[in-house]
Amino acid sequence: MSLILDRINQEQMRFDHPEFRSGDTVKVYIRIIEGNKERIQIFQGVVIKRKNGTMDASYTVRKVSHGVGVEKTFALHNPRIEQIEVISRGRVRRSRLYYLRDRRGKAARIRERLYQSDNR
Repeated sequence: MSLILDRINQEQMRFDHPEFRSGDTVKVYIRIIEGNKERIQIFQGVVIKRKNGTMDASYTVRKVSHGVGVEKTFALHNPRIEQIEVISRGRVRRSRLYYLRDRRGKAARIRERLYQSDNR
C-alpha cells in the first residue's frame, strides 16, 4: 500500500526549485485566481524556517509591509507556486530565525554569505 502512495507522491513532487535555506532572501511567484482571472503575485522576504520532508516539505517567508511583519508558509511542492528566485544568500548560525520577529530596522539585518563553501 505504501509503495503505491510513494509512487503517487513522487509524481506530484517538484524538483525545479533552486537550493535555498534559512536566512536567504527569496522572491516567491504565486499564481492567484480571482474569479475567472489569473495573475501572478510576488512575495519577497527572508526565509525564517525550512521544514524538510517529502510531500510535506514547507518554508516560511517573512517580510515587513507598511511597518507590519507578514509571514507566509508555503508548501514546497505546491503547484500554485510558479517560481522561486533567490535574491541573496544570508549568513546565519541557526535554522529557525524566529528572533527576527522582535527586531526592527538595522537590528533585523542578516549578513550576506559571500562564498559557497563545501559544508555550507
